[in-house]
Amino acid sequence: MMMSLGLFVFSLSTAAYQELQRQTAWRHASSERVGARAATQFLGPGDETISLSGLIAPELTGDPASLDTLRAMADQGRAWPLVDGTGRVHGAFVIESISETRSLFFRDGAARRIEFQIALRRVDDSAEAPEAPEAA
Repeated sequence: MMMSLGLFVFSLSTAAYQELQRQTAWRHASSERVGARAATQFLGPGDETISLSGLIAPELTGDPASLDTLRAMADQGRAWPLVDGTGRVHGAFVIESISETRSLFFRDGAARRIEFQIALRRVDDSAEAPEAPEAA
């Protein structure tokens, strides 16, 4: 198991991602001041997004139906827990978008190669205080 989103497991037999991009932001408000730089105030965490991109090659690895399963999950509009293969819980994420590119077709029109990208956005609101980072 590479990662799971709810009950969907990313793996070689379903949809293995080849790249994971994570972006985390923090919010800062500013107030203009005369004759000085703007005053800023830390407001807390901002958006956190994860993008997964990968390849399904039905003859070798992956299942094209996996993308349909993920689309059905996205249709529900629910937030799903995201847990990686090491057991780390990343939080609750919604599926914002799924895109796919099919190429190298068989005579019947089935694709030999399906590249996909999935955009996830964290939506949970943790009321717990953040843990202090460990000292190196």
